[in-house]
Amino acid sequence: MAKLLYKTEIATNGKFERQGNEFDTPFGNKPGQLPVEAGKYRLIWSAACPWATRQAIAIKLLGLENAISIGKASPLRPKKEFADWRFDLDPDGVDPVLGIRDLSEAYLKADPNYDGRPTVPAIVDIASGKVVQNDYFKLTNYFEVEWKKYQKPDAPDLYPNELRPDIDTLNDIIFHDVNNGVYKAGFATSQAAYEAAYDKLFYRLDWLEERLSHHRFLFGNHLTDSDIRLYTTLARFDAAYYDKFRCNKKRLRDYNNLWNYAKDLYSIPAFKESTEFDAIKIHYHTSGHLAGTSDDFQVLPKGPDESFWLEPNDRNRFEN
Repeated sequence: MAKLLYKTEIATNGKFERQGNEFDTPFGNKPGQLPVEAGKYRLIWSAACPWATRQAIAIKLLGLENAISIGKASPLRPKKEFADWRFDLDPDGVDPVLGIRDLSEAYLKADPNYDGRPTVPAIVDIASGKVVQNDYFKLTNYFEVEWKKYQKPDAPDLYPNELRPDIDTLNDIIFHDVNNGVYKAGFATSQAAYEAAYDKLFYRLDWLEERLSHHRFLFGNHLTDSDIRLYTTLARFDAAYYDKFRCNKKRLRDYNNLWNYAKDLYSIPAFKESTEFDAIKIHYHTSGHLAGTSDDFQVLPKGPDESFWLEPNDRNRFEN
């Protein structure tokens, strides 16, 4: 396997260009699609990763834990020549279902010539041990729609049919300007690329701050897929992106609506249970694959104070 460092995703102009997803076969009942079967797959996630955390939140909200097996990788990257994920949280450092130490093993079983970064979330076929899906952008939508028959009876409709075009449009904006925007700033290797990403990020946060001044969630008082996607970046903002990625114009807590909105979401068990601030800090401040970080252990920031997330929020002013 080739060296799979983030620096391979840096363009000649210094811009960060995230790699695509090789395993993007959709779930469904049509020929060539991945069959929707309870007990067939294992989701591998890490509490450090925003793309993976949103899958964990969706599964908890929808009650899919009994249909999809879940494994969790360590937030600390292993000391290897490429950016892998390791199962150090499990006994003997081995995933108890897949029997592997590193996620790259499942990627190489699926494609012996795979030369991208092994990423989470990853859906692994348990019988074969192969990665079959790693399309983090669409995965929550599959859980929301294709896996509906396995959802709990009172599961929320996170992707209502009448809102899907609008949700898709907003998700695309959030992805490019916010979710991936912090990485465009953090991994930029030229001043121009960094400043362009920085300016777009804070323009969009200001825009979202104004949007959230009118209603509780991004689409009125109805929790949707878009809220999950925005939340995972907000939850990491003050603890990692503000200083580590030089996104330091404002902290999340400097935005009245965004901050209270994030606290509101954190008060929902599925969000809180999937948010591990220690894992976030370990990953972003000590993992050697990140820009400006050595492979040696570094001192972890003591703050920010997590107790602020438990303080009351003002979003009930939008209740009907």
